Amino acid sequence: MDLWNILVFGVLRLNLNWDYDRLAEMANNHKTIRMMVGHGSFTDDYEYKLQTLKDNVTLLTPEILDQINIIVVEAGHSIVKKKRRRTAGKM
Repeated sequence: MDLWNILVFGVLRLNLNWDYDRLAEMANNHKTIRMMVGHGSFTDDYEYKLQTLKDNVTLLTPEILDQINIIVVEAGHSIVKKKRRRTAGKM
């Protein structure tokens, strides 16, 4: 599994309080979730095995998610500051 899949599945599992059986069911059968992780359609018959999900998603802890959140928020703040500076200079 690539890092994006681990992040998506980890966020879904932790935030929705899904067990791994539910996560596997949704990863293999939910159209929107499959599209988020890069599967084009149901003709893409890739199946996520339960043990693969357990082995990979357990690496994404709430502490790591908190660190990712801080990085994303800081990046968002820097983008907003740049936009404010650009619009302030046009006035």
